[in-house]
Amino acid sequence: MKTDFLIKTERLHLRPVTLDDADLMLAVWNDPAFVHHVGDRGIRTLEESIKALKDGALRLFEEHGFGPYRVSLKTDDSAIGICGIFSREGMDEPDIGFSVLPEFCKCGYAYEAATAVVNYARDDLKLPRLTAIVSPDNAASVGLIKKLGLQFERMLRLPGEDKDISLYAIGFSD
Repeated sequence: MKTDFLIKTERLHLRPVTLDDADLMLAVWNDPAFVHHVGDRGIRTLEESIKALKDGALRLFEEHGFGPYRVSLKTDDSAIGICGIFSREGMDEPDIGFSVLPEFCKCGYAYEAATAVVNYARDDLKLPRLTAIVSPDNAASVGLIKKLGLQFERMLRLPGEDKDISLYAIGFSD
């Protein structure tokens, strides 16, 4: 895993999440908007967050070379959320995912981070396509996904879920 990798944007730094980010992930997983639109992961303690990181994010980096990135402000390195590329059960292609903590919403940070991650997926990882999954009632995320250039393809249901979600995608050509 390339732990020193850093994506830089005008206002943000992105780097792979590590076990040091267990507190950030705990905050993300328990953010009311995340719970409502993505789901309740049932992770309530720092210890559970560390275990989830080991079983999830860190494994993604080991197996696929990508995963969630810690998003922080360039000015003071304050962690504001995550944005990254995921490989999920029931999905044929990698997908982009993002979550910004409530106090940093509506500042354009999610779009700035997601744009950088889309460019990274295309230019560095050389992915042929990138998808996004989203609850159809999550208007803010749907709007961001469309602004990134992804287009609606179909509804789908992931394994173990009881609701359909929307699948968006963008293809990258050379």
